[in-house]
Amino acid sequence: MAETSESESRKLLSRLQAVMAEAAAGQERLDRITHLIADSMKTEVCSIYLLRDAETLELCATQGLSPEAVHVTRMRIGEGLVGRVARQARPINTANAPAEKGFRYMPETGEEAYSSFLGVPIQRLGELLGVLVVQSKDERQYSEDEVYAIEVVAMVIAEMTELGVFVGEGAALSARHTNQVMFKGGTAQEGAAMGHVWLHEPRVVVTNPVADDPAVERVRLNEAVDQLRTDIDQMLTHAGKGDKDQAEVLEAYRMFARSRGWMRRMEEDIERGLSAEAAVEKEQSSARARMETVPDAYLRERLHDLDDLSNRLLRLLTGQGNNTGAEMPMDPVLVARNIGPAELLDYGRRLKGIVLEEGSVGSHAAIVARALAIPLVIHAKRISTEALNGDPILVDGDQGIVHLRPEDTVASAFRDKLAMQAEAQERYASIRDKPATSLCGTTVSLQMNAGLMADLPSLPSSGAEGVGLFRTELQFLTRARVPRRGELAQLYARVMDAAGDKRVIFRTLDIGSDKVLPYMKPQDEPNPALGWRAIRVGLDKPGVMRMQLQALIRAANGRPLSVMFPFIAQFDEFTAARDHLMREMDREAALGHVLPSDLQVGAMLETPSLAFAPHQFFEMADFISIGGNDLKQFFFAADRENERVRRRYDTLNISYLTFLEQIVHRCAEADTPLSFCGEDAGRPVEAVCFAAMGLRNLSMRPASIGPVKSLLRRVDLREARSVITEARGTGAQSVRGAVMDWLKRQA
Repeated sequence: MAETSESESRKLLSRLQAVMAEAAAGQERLDRITHLIADSMKTEVCSIYLLRDAETLELCATQGLSPEAVHVTRMRIGEGLVGRVARQARPINTANAPAEKGFRYMPETGEEAYSSFLGVPIQRLGELLGVLVVQSKDERQYSEDEVYAIEVVAMVIAEMTELGVFVGEGAALSARHTNQVMFKGGTAQEGAAMGHVWLHEPRVVVTNPVADDPAVERVRLNEAVDQLRTDIDQMLTHAGKGDKDQAEVLEAYRMFARSRGWMRRMEEDIERGLSAEAAVEKEQSSARARMETVPDAYLRERLHDLDDLSNRLLRLLTGQGNNTGAEMPMDPVLVARNIGPAELLDYGRRLKGIVLEEGSVGSHAAIVARALAIPLVIHAKRISTEALNGDPILVDGDQGIVHLRPEDTVASAFRDKLAMQAEAQERYASIRDKPATSLCGTTVSLQMNAGLMADLPSLPSSGAEGVGLFRTELQFLTRARVPRRGELAQLYARVMDAAGDKRVIFRTLDIGSDKVLPYMKPQDEPNPALGWRAIRVGLDKPGVMRMQLQALIRAANGRPLSVMFPFIAQFDEFTAARDHLMREMDREAALGHVLPSDLQVGAMLETPSLAFAPHQFFEMADFISIGGNDLKQFFFAADRENERVRRRYDTLNISYLTFLEQIVHRCAEADTPLSFCGEDAGRPVEAVCFAAMGLRNLSMRPASIGPVKSLLRRVDLREARSVITEARGTGAQSVRGAVMDWLKRQA
C-alpha cells in the first residue's frame, strides 16, 4: 500500500479517536461518527446498524439516509444486504445494490437513490454487534484499501461499544454487561447453584485501539512476540522428550508464533493506525470468523491454536488476564469457553457451579464436575463474553438454564428453590442410616459412584452402602503423563482405607471415545462412541491394563478386591480380560506379595449384545453392572452427545424396561448379582421403576441417594409393578405418565 493511503487511514482513525474523546451522549457520538466516515471516504451515506436482540438489527445512526428512519428501521439477521452481512460475518461490496439478490427496499430510508454498497460487520472476537455501511450514488466497486479502512473503523466502533462510550442520555445502546441475560444450554451435571461469576480467562479489554506512533507500536508488538516465543520454547523444554504428543502441540504453537504472515498482517494493521493490541485482536477476530466456517476438524483445531496464541499475546501487551488482582468471590461460579480436567480440579470444591460455552456431557470437565458434585451447564453460547467477574449468577443444572445478573423476582424464586432443596436434604439426613426398604418389604441396596479421593468423605454422610463404581480413568485424565504403578497402588489403597469395611468396585481404565488422555494420540474415528475405547484399548494395548491390575492387587494387600471391566460387548472379551487379571494374580503370588482375601471379577453391560451372551458368561461373572448411560444410547441409537436426540427417548419406555427385565431374568437364572449404574439410577421415579422390574442394587451420585431412598421407603413395589404391567398392556409407549399418576395418589 502506498504511504499516502496509510497516512489517510491513520488520519481517519485519529479523527475517530478525537470524536470518541469529546464529551457527548451516546447517540451524539454515533451521529458524529457517521458524518466523519462519510466525509473521510467521500460517500453520500454512512449508516450504523446495531443489534437490538439476538436476531434484530436497528438503524441507530446515519448520514445521508432519512433521519426519521433512525430507531425506526429494523430488520432480521439475514434480511436484505445489511442482514446478509450480519449473517455471513463478512463484507459485501457491490456497485449495484438494487440488483443484488436479497436487496430489501426500505422506503422510509430513501436509500433507493444509492447504487454502490459496502457493508462490514461490527464484531469483537467473533461476537456480532452490528453492521457498518457506506453507500454512494455512483456505480462503483469500493477498493481493497477502502474495504480495509472501513473494517478497521468497524473494529474500533466494536471496541468503543465494549467500553460503553455510546451509553448515556439519548443513547443508541443500553449499557453492556448490566442487563439480565438468560442462557439456555445443556445439562451435564444436575443441581442448582447461586453465586457470583469467576471467569477462568478474564477477557482482555483493549482501551487504546488507536495509536499515534506506529514505530512505538511495532516495537511493543515485537517485544511481546519475542516474549511469547521464549515462553513457548520454555514450555517445549519442560515438556520433555518423553511427552511426544504434548511436544507436537507445542511445536504447532511455535510454528504459528513464528508465522511471517501473521506478523506481517499485524504490522500492516499498525501502519494503518491501530495500536499493537488492536492489531492482534483484529487478526484474532478474522481467525475466529474463519473457524466458524471451516468444516475440517483438524483445521479448526489449528485455528483454535492461533486463537489461544492471540490471547497469550494480548495478555503480554495489556498486562491483563488471570493475574488481574481480582479476588475470587466466596461463592464462585466458574464461567469459561471450555476447561480441562486438571484445571478444574485445581479449583476443587470451592466452586458452587460451572458454566461452559462448549463441552459435552461426556467431556473431561463433565466427568470431574460429576465427581465433585458441582452443577454444570454446557453450550451456554456467548456467556464468557457477556459475563464479568463478580456478576450475580444462577445455575439451574436440572434444566440447563443460567440466569446472569437476574432480576430480584427471579433471584427470589431461585432462593426459594434452594431453600426447599435444603429442607429436603434435612429430611433425607434423618433416614441416612435406615435401609431403602419399600412398604412391601423389598430392600434395595443404594451405592455411590466415585472417581476421586475427594468423593470418599461423602460415603458415610450420603447413606451409601458402598462404592458401586470407582472410575479409575480420572487419575489418568488429569495428568500430563501415565501414572506410575506405585502411585496408583497408593491411591487405590487410600480409597479402600477411606471406605473401611464397605465394598469398592474398581472399574478398570475406560478411555477412548470422548475420554482422550492428554498423552494419548487421538484416533480419527468417524464414530468414536462405537470405536476403539475402554476394554478394546486395554486388550489391544495390555501394558497399561497389566500395570493397573498389579496396582489394584497390591493396594488390596490382603483385603477383598472387586474389579469390573468396562464396555464388554461379547463373552471372549470378558474371558480375555479376566485371564489378564488371573495371570497378574499368579505373578504377584510368585513375587511373594500378599493377595486379596477375596477376588470378585465383574463386567459392565453397556452394549445390547452382551445381554444375549452365552449362559456361561453369566455364570463366570461374579457380578454384572448395567452401564445405563451407554446402554440407553445404543439401545435407542441416539447419541447422548447430540442435544437434538439425547432427550428424545424416555428411560421409562416400555421397550427399554422390557429389555432391562430380560437382563434381570438372565442374571437370576445364573444367580449373578446385578446392579444399575448411571444417571437414571439417581432419579427417584426411574429408581422405583427399576426396583419394580427386579433390580436390587442401584449406584448413583451421593446427592441422589437421599431422594431415591426417601421415595423407595414410601411405595409398594408390587403396586408399582402392577402399574407398569397395566400400562404395558394398553400399548403405551412409556410408563412415565401412569407411574407419575400413581405416585401422586400415594402422597
